Amino acid sequence: MNSMARDRIISSIDVGTSKITTVIASKSEDNDARVIGVSTVPSRGLRKSQVVNIEEATEAISQSLESAERMAGTSVARAFINVGGNHISSINSHGVVAVSEPDKEITPSDVKRVIDAAKAISMPASREILHVLPRGYIVDGQEGIVDPVGMTGVRLEVDTHLVTGGATAVRNLHKCVTELGVEVSGVVFNGLASGLACLSDTEKELGVVLIDIGGGTTDVAIFVEGALSYSSVIPVGAINITKDVAAGLRVSLESAEKIKLRLGEIAKGPTIVQDGNEDKKDAKTSGKTEKYDEIDVSDLGLEEEMRTISRKTLIEGIIKPRLNEIFTMVGLEIKRSGFGGMTPSGVVICGGGALTVGAQEAARRALAMPVHIGTPAHLTGLIDEITTSAFTASAGLLLYASKAGGSDNVSLFGGIGKIKEHIQIKGLAGKVIDLVKSFLP
Repeated sequence: MNSMARDRIISSIDVGTSKITTVIASKSEDNDARVIGVSTVPSRGLRKSQVVNIEEATEAISQSLESAERMAGTSVARAFINVGGNHISSINSHGVVAVSEPDKEITPSDVKRVIDAAKAISMPASREILHVLPRGYIVDGQEGIVDPVGMTGVRLEVDTHLVTGGATAVRNLHKCVTELGVEVSGVVFNGLASGLACLSDTEKELGVVLIDIGGGTTDVAIFVEGALSYSSVIPVGAINITKDVAAGLRVSLESAEKIKLRLGEIAKGPTIVQDGNEDKKDAKTSGKTEKYDEIDVSDLGLEEEMRTISRKTLIEGIIKPRLNEIFTMVGLEIKRSGFGGMTPSGVVICGGGALTVGAQEAARRALAMPVHIGTPAHLTGLIDEITTSAFTASAGLLLYASKAGGSDNVSLFGGIGKIKEHIQIKGLAGKVIDLVKSFLP
């Protein structure tokens, strides 16, 4: 593969508690990401989105990476990775600078300075800033400015949203990827990535709560006026639902997972009669009610050799209480964020846990907002296996990578990234010229 084409290859590695997904895409001139390789493997060495065993995690990432590389027919030199886990927290901070030349226009360097000013908050050494996301600029008291470059003003202010993470957790994740000879282009907060994949601009503009229910953790990202304004992670996820099913039915975790997925499939199918009660009146159809409540699992090959399970016990008794718990915790996060009444677009749930039976209803009841399930958009190519909500983070990570243009320092200041790219290219061209010169007599 020639090097020019390789420069246009972008990749993302979504390292989750239950699965690791590597997506490789080629980026065309008009910034479209076309997926050319995908691979998902069961995750190992992670608990609640944090690396607990570097060796196992590295091995699992390596499997996913190699198989995606084989499918794409190219090797990955650098990739974006996502980070989740209970250590993620966020803070909104404000920066103010005087415009360097008040009689002229505001330049990108002024914007960089004001963002640096907002970044200057006292923070323990154990935490590091993952993202500095500008929520809006203020020029001489005029609020709500999206891009101040080229405007005239004396005083430039910015409201930013800082996403911070535990330094050790981030470093361990970093290490798992760099040990495989892959450079980490950037670390992206899970909720931000998922938001890129499944939220429309209108939703973000109006205000929306994104809930990404992963295996071990649930990410909450609140967008207000088009910008991420609150981020947090709750240490409960879909694995907890599986564990509840295992404990409630006294089966192994593997069997519980199979039963849970079967329930989801049935719920999607057309077989559900919402109310079985009418059937009871008619003796002839009373068999139907019992049939409806019983779920046939004899074909799942469970080691416990169960034949049927009561739907009511499963959904009402085991799954619903846990879903209610998750969404109650989300409700507390929304309250804590202070953006309670500012999200008229409602709630979008994504992640593998969004496919749990009854998740939508539970969210609607607990949060008293409109709820729908988000699926990844904006990608083309070999995307059949990643168009379910379980892959919103992977898809979003790739979209983030394509927006970032593969340049290294993307703290979402596009301008600086671009300048940096020019310098790099110039540097490279300079080296080539020097090399040619050295051969000339």
